[in-house]
Amino acid sequence: MQFPLSAWITLATLLLYVWIVMKVGKARKTFSIHAPSVDGPPEFLRTLRVQANTVEQMVLFLPALWICALCLNDIAAAFGGVIWLIGRTMYAIGYYREAAKRGLGFALSSMAALGLLVAAAYGLLR
Repeated sequence: MQFPLSAWITLATLLLYVWIVMKVGKARKTFSIHAPSVDGPPEFLRTLRVQANTVEQMVLFLPALWICALCLNDIAAAFGGVIWLIGRTMYAIGYYREAAKRGLGFALSSMAALGLLVAAAYGLLR
């Protein structure tokens, strides 16, 4: 296998997303919010926002991860991926507790995704 580290990062990303989706399902049950409704108490809205924002971030992160792995190297891509995963986990946990506690995780994961994007472009250009 050529890109085992990036494959592991992708798998970990999907597992993180499964955990986040399960948290939304649990919050729906806890607060009796039936689909397709997306309105409820702040605790539910924060949980739903973590899920939505993570999907939004994955659209940038996953292609950048794989282009970086293919065009630069697997280790650089995996390093950025680990940072992104740490940031996303911090973001989720912080946001679940209180909206104001999401900032550091958001910044870390966003910077990692942008770093992967720049590394991918560099790999393509060289």
